[in-house]
Amino acid sequence: MSNDATTALPSAPDPTAAELIARSNRLGSDPTNTNYAGGNTSAKGTATDPVTGEDVELLWVKGSGGDLGTLTEKGLAVLRLDRLRALQGVYAGVDREDEMVAAFDFTLHGKGGAAPSIDTAMHGLVDAAHVDHLHPDSGIAIATAADGERLTATIFGGKVAWVPWRRPGFQLGLDIAAIKAENPDAIGCILGGHGITAWGDTSDEAERNSLWIIRTAADYIAEHSAPEPFGPALEGYAPLPEAERRAKAAALAATIRGIASTDAPVVGHFTDDERVLEFLASTEHPRIAALGTSCPDHFLRTKVKPLVVDLPSEASVEETITRLHELHADYRADYQAYYDAHATAESPAIRGADPLIVLVPGVGMFSYGRDAQTARVAGEFYLNAIGVIKGAEGLSTYSPISDAEKFAIEYWALEEAKLRRMPKPKPLATRVALVTGAASGIGKAIATRLAAEGASVVIADLSLEKAQQAAAEIGSTDVAVGIAADVSDEHAVQAAIDATVLAFGGLDLVVNNAGLSLSKSLLDTTVADWDLQHNVMAKGSFLVSKAAAKVLIDQKLGGDIVYISSKNSVFAGPNNIAYSATKADQAHQVRLLAAELGEHGVKVNGINPDGVVRGSGIFASGWGANRAKTYGIEEQDLGAFYAQRTILKREVVPENVANAVFAICTSDFSHTTGLHIPVDAGVAAAFLR
Repeated sequence: MSNDATTALPSAPDPTAAELIARSNRLGSDPTNTNYAGGNTSAKGTATDPVTGEDVELLWVKGSGGDLGTLTEKGLAVLRLDRLRALQGVYAGVDREDEMVAAFDFTLHGKGGAAPSIDTAMHGLVDAAHVDHLHPDSGIAIATAADGERLTATIFGGKVAWVPWRRPGFQLGLDIAAIKAENPDAIGCILGGHGITAWGDTSDEAERNSLWIIRTAADYIAEHSAPEPFGPALEGYAPLPEAERRAKAAALAATIRGIASTDAPVVGHFTDDERVLEFLASTEHPRIAALGTSCPDHFLRTKVKPLVVDLPSEASVEETITRLHELHADYRADYQAYYDAHATAESPAIRGADPLIVLVPGVGMFSYGRDAQTARVAGEFYLNAIGVIKGAEGLSTYSPISDAEKFAIEYWALEEAKLRRMPKPKPLATRVALVTGAASGIGKAIATRLAAEGASVVIADLSLEKAQQAAAEIGSTDVAVGIAADVSDEHAVQAAIDATVLAFGGLDLVVNNAGLSLSKSLLDTTVADWDLQHNVMAKGSFLVSKAAAKVLIDQKLGGDIVYISSKNSVFAGPNNIAYSATKADQAHQVRLLAAELGEHGVKVNGINPDGVVRGSGIFASGWGANRAKTYGIEEQDLGAFYAQRTILKREVVPENVANAVFAICTSDFSHTTGLHIPVDAGVAAAFLR
């Protein structure tokens, strides 16, 4: 048969799938409905089987991973309902749940799409055309209350059923299907310890029912909650004034990140959200925090419980750091005991005993993850948990699922398989970089390359507007942020370091790139010219390196400091005394700091570019015209002129410098420090001796 006779699957989304995606996006865009990447939605319908030409019943359901708010067709799994329902005949019980997830692959329709999630059975077996499973704070508050079943009946009457806690899987799907059949007037159910599920004959009806359950629960909590769900205020634990608490947070950030990175490096996020501060200012927060989170989506991202500093708000930074190390040792021992108590011979190896959430009274919350987004989302999940606990404690007593059940999910073989499917980390994953003078030219190229290789990047520049614009061009605020910084001002430099550690939890890689130049002869160079260039490049590099070194040492994770020096640090050219002298200063700072910081695992290296004309802020500011005049050529020919005087006859562009910065910061150069790398296409007079 010729290719012309084959039947192609339609490229346009199926109307049922399109309607499902729209509903999912609406529900997922509101955090009161479900947390990020939490929950799943589905729709049943018919489509033409391209093999038989006959109608076939299908289930479109959000697949494993992804987020409802941003769900697209690629995030859906499409399954044949007849084959999915037939799995009931081979289901061998809760001890064989993992096999059922593998069996879902044999029910798929077509190719492509997302892998079916553990919740697929819930959607396929429930006799309703449209099903929503969500994790709203209000619903989980009822689900985790000690008397959640009674509250469900009181709040919703017969419209919402109660389902006792059961680990997600095929049996839970059977349970919900049976409860719906037994309760024909029910529009949904509260899943004990977990969340809510709602259904409807149409997409609109399912969405209305989901929202009705969520809002009815929220309204009941607001009307009937105890006035102080977390107990009365705890003396001495009130929030510090904003400036003071953020200064304390910045002073603690390096130590806490080092603690959280003991087993594996992580990126951090800080928030002083009023909900965190209120929780930590209450008398009951130590008891409640020790109970941990309950919803699987929560503790998979936050660990079973946080590390909570048991000191009042006014405790000094030094006292807090000392206590943090003591509490960290206790936390690791406690987590190891939790693992040992529940692990079996088949359990995956322990994944790390460090906290992902650290709470500091009066200051706020530090959260951690494999990248900035994961760290931020972990914090958002703990905020969800605080909301859940507040609702449960306000109506009853917070009663999360047992540690045994938490362990069973945290170390589930399916969860382990999901982790193994994740893409290999990029070379600079978990590294936080600060690049000065990065709104344009060499600095921007460096920041762009570092971000592309997995780093979280802070772009510092004199102009806040330009720094933020450059950051936005690189990516979201989970990838790059822009800040204003005058590197010649000690206070401004410290503010830049503080902003960096509060944005991403710490600091690993510093690039001293900020610079300027005035091309003048000795007799024409004024004291002001000399001071300006030395203040920005020599003094500025010193100030940035000094403030950054404090963070790098406190973290105990090593790190890199890179100076963008110049071939002029070793090459003597005319009409360039102030610039070349300050570059020589920078070059020797590299050697001095390499010798001093090596014992802390900090590498210090330099890059010596030749004149970078294209995209350079320095050349655009008049330097290019002056250098062209010095050499007796037209300014537009300067790049070509520089290229022709090199051994390789190649012009140096900002990306060439960025490549060298990236290379020197990788593990391939883990044993290299105090080095200057020429990026000049070969200038014999600038060869290092």
